Amino acid sequence: MGKVYTFLKQYMKKFPMTIAWRIKSHSRVVDKHLNDGEEVLYVFAGQKNDSWVNIFNTYVIVFTNKRIIVATKRVLFGYFFKSITPDMYNDLTIHRGLIWGSIILDTVKEVITITNIDINALDDIETNITEIMLKHKKEFGILMNSKSTKK
Repeated sequence: MGKVYTFLKQYMKKFPMTIAWRIKSHSRVVDKHLNDGEEVLYVFAGQKNDSWVNIFNTYVIVFTNKRIIVATKRVLFGYFFKSITPDMYNDLTIHRGLIWGSIILDTVKEVITITNIDINALDDIETNITEIMLKHKKEFGILMNSKSTKK
């Protein structure tokens, strides 16, 4: 059993209303692309689309100590994989509905929308993403020095 799948199983057990299919095969894609010294910090899953009714585009989103990974395994053959470095990350938006919520990851080149997430998971996801990305941006010197922004 892979590292990512272990994290994802814990997430799905904690937030069972999240709609995600075939998480084991999606997790294998990420495990295949983890580099040496790369540590998994946070994992969640959901549907990568803008529509609440389309429930067949499950993606796994993984935050490591070096990047954000968004991946899915196609049904017959192949997979889709995106790697987002901390300098490409802009911000996070959360939409909460009655049953499910969505997370919007804004990057320099695109906007990634993950829907059909258990509403109880939204706070957990937001806290983890914000803390991880702030840490990354400080590590890589991306955040501006607060003294230089003061007048």
